[in-house]
Amino acid sequence: MSLFINRKVVVIGDRDGIPGPAIDECLKTAGAEIVFSSTECFV
Repeated sequence: MSLFINRKVVVIGDRDGIPGPAIDECLKTAGAEIVFSSTECFV
């Protein structure tokens, strides 16, 4: 059983690390609902 089933998730990815869409796909397969996703540059 996944901790993300029927959960709403906000994803903030990192441009130099793991981008938001990659995290989205992982969480969607775990059963999460993505409500916001973004890839940012943290300097």
